[in-house]
Amino acid sequence: MTMRTTVPGTDEVVRRAADTVPVLRQHAAWGEENRRLHGEVIDALAESGVFRLRVPERFGGREANCESLVRVATELGRGDGAAAWTASVYWIPTWMVCQFPDEVQEEVFSTPDVRVCGTLSPGGTGVPVDGGIRVNGRWGFISGAPHAHWQEIIVVVPGADGGEPEPVVALVPMSDLRIVDDWHTSGLRGSGSVATVAEDVFVPQVRVLPLGHVMSGRSASAASAGSAAYRVPLLPVAAASSVGCTAGMALGAREAFLERLPGRKITYTSYEQQSEAPLTHVRVAEAATLADAAGFHALRLAGTVDAKGLDGSAWSLEERARCRADLGAACRSAREAVDLLASASGGSSVYSTVPIQRFRRDLHAVNLHALMNPDTNNELYGRVLCGLEPNTLYV
Repeated sequence: MTMRTTVPGTDEVVRRAADTVPVLRQHAAWGEENRRLHGEVIDALAESGVFRLRVPERFGGREANCESLVRVATELGRGDGAAAWTASVYWIPTWMVCQFPDEVQEEVFSTPDVRVCGTLSPGGTGVPVDGGIRVNGRWGFISGAPHAHWQEIIVVVPGADGGEPEPVVALVPMSDLRIVDDWHTSGLRGSGSVATVAEDVFVPQVRVLPLGHVMSGRSASAASAGSAAYRVPLLPVAAASSVGCTAGMALGAREAFLERLPGRKITYTSYEQQSEAPLTHVRVAEAATLADAAGFHALRLAGTVDAKGLDGSAWSLEERARCRADLGAACRSAREAVDLLASASGGSSVYSTVPIQRFRRDLHAVNLHALMNPDTNNELYGRVLCGLEPNTLYV
């Protein structure tokens, strides 16, 4: 086990996250061009304590609650959506590590500021061998893989006693995987969400857990099972981990718009100052209200997860579905806010040097994510409210 170190309080981490915004903005264009985060961005996030937020206190981490994650991700999103997204995605598999036995946690968390990437989709198969499983497979959309130390993968293994195959979660060092540089996209380009491949990779049995146990928050660690941060279901945790970056991008786009506003006119009209046009006032107000709505849903989602973790009570199906609905609502509101501002930014905003077009593309990419898509999440919530069973296991 690593020595316990002094870690900053939540408010201090939020302040430090805000302090990274200039660095994130400085390297956002580089990240888009090179399709991964700049090394100085990784260093700044590590220095601010972002990578330790979901690490248990006994390993020198913050063991932060979900409200803290939302507040930090919102600050990061103001600077660069890809950086905020990557940090948020690291938090999810880091939480999943805490469901594994203590000896596995000791191995993973022995690396300072360890970064764990991962996926929630099965992408390979595992064959039982002496002492573990041998894995072959490919996983896509692995955000942050270029800078990660470990990857959480999901593979399908033969069922016990000849039963139906079942999915399991496994932890693999990045050195055991091959990265496929296929991340050529229109949004979140800086997130480095490449594909990874396993070719006859051996995974010790201690680093393998049934997916159902992780989905339900049934920890194989006595220490984690007693923590409010780790005794909640995976999907609400994943939703609360990723939602803050959307609200942050909406705020970042507003800041970018207002920074360019002074001195801008509305071409081919009598408005010498765009800031004097009533339409500008309406657009800015609508965008601000939508950004506030994104923040509301993000914090309500986080508050639900934190409260359930503290009291340890059973989750209702409606509570789980509402978490997905809050996630979708935040994504939609943030996207609509940025669309309003981008449409009022003039022809010059199409240049890649103007940040608002990047915020817009990044938010559109986020809204396409299968677990964040507003329509998918609303359908799930509506089914549950109407007394129907959910049509997905991811709730």
